[in-house]
Amino acid sequence: MANEHSPLLVHGVYSMMGDAEVSRGGSAETGEGSPESNPRKLNTFFGVMVPTILSMFSIVLFLRTGFVVGHAGLLHGLLMLFVAYFIISLTILSICAISTNGAVEGGGAYFMISRSLGPEFGGSIGLMFYLAKVCACGVYVLGLVEAILDVFGKDPGSAVSQGLHVLPQGYWYTVLYSSLVLLLCLVVCLVGAHIYAKASFIILLVVTMSLISIVISPLILSPQRFNITHTYGNNHTVTVNPSYTGFNGTTLKNNLGPQYSLDYSTNTMMSFATVFAVMFTSCTGIMAGANMSGELKNPSESIPKGTIIAVSYTFTVYLLLFLLLSSTCDRLLLINDYAVFQRVNVWPPFVTIGVYCASLSAAMCSMIGASRILHALALDQLFGLPLAPAAVTSSSGNPWVSVLYTWVYSSASIALLLLLLLFLHYRSPTSSWGYISQALIFHQVPSHTQNTCEYTEL
Repeated sequence: MANEHSPLLVHGVYSMMGDAEVSRGGSAETGEGSPESNPRKLNTFFGVMVPTILSMFSIVLFLRTGFVVGHAGLLHGLLMLFVAYFIISLTILSICAISTNGAVEGGGAYFMISRSLGPEFGGSIGLMFYLAKVCACGVYVLGLVEAILDVFGKDPGSAVSQGLHVLPQGYWYTVLYSSLVLLLCLVVCLVGAHIYAKASFIILLVVTMSLISIVISPLILSPQRFNITHTYGNNHTVTVNPSYTGFNGTTLKNNLGPQYSLDYSTNTMMSFATVFAVMFTSCTGIMAGANMSGELKNPSESIPKGTIIAVSYTFTVYLLLFLLLSSTCDRLLLINDYAVFQRVNVWPPFVTIGVYCASLSAAMCSMIGASRILHALALDQLFGLPLAPAAVTSSSGNPWVSVLYTWVYSSASIALLLLLLLFLHYRSPTSSWGYISQALIFHQVPSHTQNTCEYTEL
């Protein structure tokens, strides 16, 4: 291989340990550390399983599971779940094959692709993967801020704080809050992967508590009915009276088949394809553990084992939630309330906290994963001087310059996203099927007259 494309030796692309260490060592000499000062500290659980589980437990878990079961029914929902996990299992098998086929260094998916297909494919895919991670970080941060403002934000038309609504709102306030959240992610990633792993583990515990509260709620709550009102346009309102039955065989039987109908937030007809598209987003994030390859003690063993265990765990959780919803909530409740888990929870803030933690962990995962990809690109010298500073590492081997690069680009992506939202908000025609905050987060659950918190959907 090396004789056919000798320039590849310059980038150290087809070398695995010996030549790669020389090539990457030469690049790293410009930094503060060296390859020997880059200890691999993370094991399979903290380095692969925790990041992968949190990446797959996105906001979709809390705010779209009921939507999927309500429209598709239990049988179609399970079919979608099996198809989605079959698709990602093909990717997982590819990751397992590549990661066990030689030494794996930092860079995750980029490193494995470039060593398998060459720098042309690896460099182009790696750069696009990096940009996608950066934009995803901005989206997660913006979604988290909007969710926080929906609970704690003051009414724009009121100068007085009421209850929990104490945070001022507006374009620049959103930029400020997003910058603070992004700064928190930056601090965690700058300290190092070991702090990120500990923070992720704490977040996983919180998310697990939220899931436990969802599972035990049917054992505590009694059957009840709700009044849910949707407003379409200025004058058209629709009120439905769904019920929560608890574990009930009749409810399960009624929820077995599909019943695709109009979505209350977009007023569009749902189908198998549209519901599956929403459901499939909950199966992404399987590369989170692979992106930490440079921090793992034994990446060739940890990546395949940790990824398979994490995916199996998330599949089991989704399966249990599908069965739980279909046997306790009537279809009218599932299709008319995205936040059904909050409505039928023993303590609704549990779910809200879970949403916040899922968004924060996704943002941190995107930032640290993107920084490792950028660092690997810089070490391979594929893009020359523009990325040369990204090869610098700290004395502990943490690519802090790559983290700073990613933080700057993520901040820019947040600003661009906000500008795009404002542009579309002012340029788009008046519609009768939704508004900007409703489209960003999730539907408002209780009304103001009940003096409770509102929740919007992402």
